[in-house]
Amino acid sequence: MDLQLRGKHAVVTGASQGIGLAVATLLAEEGCDLTLVARNRTSLQNAADQIAAVAHAVPRLIVADLSQPGAIDELAKEVTSLDILVNNAGAIPPGGLLDISSERWRAAWDLKVYGYIDLTRSLYTLLTVSRGVVVNIIGTAGERPDPSYIAGAAGNSALMAFTKGMAKGAAVDGVRVVGINPGPVRTERIKLMLRNQAERKLGDAERWPELVANMPFGRMAEPQEIAQAVAFLASPLSAYTSGAILTIDGGGA
Repeated sequence: MDLQLRGKHAVVTGASQGIGLAVATLLAEEGCDLTLVARNRTSLQNAADQIAAVAHAVPRLIVADLSQPGAIDELAKEVTSLDILVNNAGAIPPGGLLDISSERWRAAWDLKVYGYIDLTRSLYTLLTVSRGVVVNIIGTAGERPDPSYIAGAAGNSALMAFTKGMAKGAAVDGVRVVGINPGPVRTERIKLMLRNQAERKLGDAERWPELVANMPFGRMAEPQEIAQAVAFLASPLSAYTSGAILTIDGGGA
């Protein structure tokens, strides 16, 4: 299937690993011109090298911590055209209400919640020119809040509302806004969360693989499976899809 993405410019945040790297790789394979954004220069260069090896594309790299004041404005100055914005940066830590300090809570939201909102705002004019697409990678905790992941549940709920609310207003400018709520995905971040759950439920963080065995289909999702949904939703083949949030959790993880 030709997704008609060749020649489109995509910005992918959190692109150095996990879902972000999988998304960037697939978009490159589909012929997109890429700008990759992440905090660590070495990890970002390694990601670019991996993409170049499989897609024969040379992404543009922007090293930036989007949680820091002024970082988003500086990034926006370097982007002169845009068709697809994939907001993916940020990992909100697990823990209950009394486990996470206000400083840690705010720092996590500065990157994921406010990072998504502020970057979209800063690049919105470019998206109106191209009649482009915003894809927000959020998470199922926003649908099923868990007290042991309270900061993430609240943040994801906010981003779900942001996605739906923005989509209603953006349609007049020809801009689509969609979200994806992945369930457990086989990344380093999910391992951290599972270790926390195993410590709490089983008394041993090293027993986290036992928590995976009972997931739908006996496994977590692969990052590439999320990337394939991103590519389709960002493509002209989904031209009438906006305000939708796709849950990918195997049917109820």
